Amino acid sequence: MAAKGIKTFSDNFKKLKVSVFNSFRRYEWPPTSDREKSQAVFQNFFLHIQSARIHKYSLRPAYTFGLGLMSFFLFFILCITGILLMVYYNPSTTLAYQNVKDISFVVVAGKYMRNMHRWAAHGMVLIVILHMVRVFYTSSYKRTRNFNWQIGMGLFALTLMLSYTGYLLPWDQLAYWAVTIGANIAASPRELTDALGITGFIDIGGLIKNLLIGGNYVAQEALTRFYLFHVMILPIGCSALIGVHFWRIRKDGGLSRPDNADEIIREKEAENGLTGSGQKGQFDKNPAKTYGLMALVKVKSPQLNIGPDNTIMTWPVGIWAEVAVFMLTMAVMTILAFFFDAPLTEIANAAIPENPAKAPWYFLGLQELVSYSAFMGGIGIPTITMVGLMLIPYLDRENSHFGVWFSGAEGKKITGKSLLFSSVFTVLLIAFTVKFGWLRSWFPAIPQIVIVFVNPGSFIVLMYSWWSIRILKQTGSTRMAAIALFTCFLIGFLILTIVGIYFRGPNWDFYWSPSLWPVH
Repeated sequence: MAAKGIKTFSDNFKKLKVSVFNSFRRYEWPPTSDREKSQAVFQNFFLHIQSARIHKYSLRPAYTFGLGLMSFFLFFILCITGILLMVYYNPSTTLAYQNVKDISFVVVAGKYMRNMHRWAAHGMVLIVILHMVRVFYTSSYKRTRNFNWQIGMGLFALTLMLSYTGYLLPWDQLAYWAVTIGANIAASPRELTDALGITGFIDIGGLIKNLLIGGNYVAQEALTRFYLFHVMILPIGCSALIGVHFWRIRKDGGLSRPDNADEIIREKEAENGLTGSGQKGQFDKNPAKTYGLMALVKVKSPQLNIGPDNTIMTWPVGIWAEVAVFMLTMAVMTILAFFFDAPLTEIANAAIPENPAKAPWYFLGLQELVSYSAFMGGIGIPTITMVGLMLIPYLDRENSHFGVWFSGAEGKKITGKSLLFSSVFTVLLIAFTVKFGWLRSWFPAIPQIVIVFVNPGSFIVLMYSWWSIRILKQTGSTRMAAIALFTCFLIGFLILTIVGIYFRGPNWDFYWSPSLWPVH
């Protein structure tokens, strides 16, 4: 019995050894046939989330600009640099600032790591916004992709929170007062409850602020919570949603593309003198030298293998496209980290307030709105905007122009008109408030509840909505109305952000230049 058991174990071990050997042997040489290339994608841990073939239209740089990949690669860079920074950082109000100084001036390559982490964080916020804009204007939220649009909205919110929670960690004046402004924005429902006289019974704003920073002021509790969210909870949440996001892209048939993508490809190939297979004849006989990802050796394989449905193998062409995007992203971050240092002001001091105290740039539009009404600017308008964005796939049920930028010529006209309307209206409204003030300036005794709902921020939302309804009546298209409304909010956000960055000075007063700020 023992001998039989030993023989069985020996046979199983041999099978396992052969299996392991074959699995490594599979990658000894890069795959050459379509079947081997498909297996390389399916059976590789890092590549299996992708499909075996990819449509040629998806590789057009001017369609996606690689924004989704850039967002992911920036998140990857943030994770790696963040782990390195954690080695030298202690989330303590007495040690954090000195730790950051040590990282910047003592630790070898510490300044470079911190710079890259800082600019990657800002870059991720910007690229995620641009990616959302690209997805919207190409109607890539339609059909089966509405769920993935919701996932994208979740990633957008988590990205903002990731950057915001990391903002406090240096524990300098810039970080301290920026986060204080953000905490006050979170407490903005108190304006409404105060106006209604119910704050003593239900203080929603105070509860939100207390949950965010652990008290009434930014102190050790806030730093501990922000650190916990920044290094653990939010990255885990982002990783989970990114996985679902990529999975849904594959389940939905890959990247979006127009219904006539094959026709566009054929016309482009005809213009460039390509053969029906999508290659110039000389490429059929002259294979290109490549370096395989499966094995670091030089091999020869056909440059392209175009399928009848205008698809090509993900390995190696699609992989090389992704590597190129990663190299571009890494190059830009490296240049920024080398030439521009992340800011570090004096150590945080609650007794010396910054004036003006400004939130991070991506929240300056909200800070401008909060200056009109704390509740509507901090809670009301952001909530309306996020809910509106999430409802877009369900309000716009038109099935035409899927994957087409601006949904064609008409959409381009609507976008241009909406851009002009929102720019002129928003600039004039801001100029009016700067010159003449608003209701409180004219009627000092006016009830605060009126200011809460009747303010420039609410007026902006009302006029943008009116414009969208007007476009809907003119065109009879919910898609055109959505384009009009989205464009208005996008341009409004941009203008308000620019005003907050460049034209707001001490006491949030308007100045044409910082040189005009009063000298204290």
